[in-house]
Amino acid sequence: MSAIGTILRDQYAIPLVKPIVGKSISDVLKAANLASTMPEDLSNLMKKAQSLAVHMDKNKKDLHNKRNMQIIEARIHKLSRYYKREGVIAKNWKYEAKIASVT
Repeated sequence: MSAIGTILRDQYAIPLVKPIVGKSISDVLKAANLASTMPEDLSNLMKKAQSLAVHMDKNKKDLHNKRNMQIIEARIHKLSRYYKREGVIAKNWKYEAKIASVT
């Protein structure tokens, strides 16, 4: 969704979609059954955590990124609590922490 908004803004000079279409980009994608079940911000954080976990496996003494991994996973847990409360993701959805294996 954010990539679509960025392309519309940068290449076609459309700053906002909602005044033109009457719906947000996410509503348009949901109507066309093209929206993902996982929210975009949560999936981006999970991808970042996964790539950082690969880095941490190669560089075990990188304490700076170990702390960054903890911060990213805290954000994932916070966002997942919010989305569970709002009913966007399933109540039984759980993120498995990667930092436990990196010690």
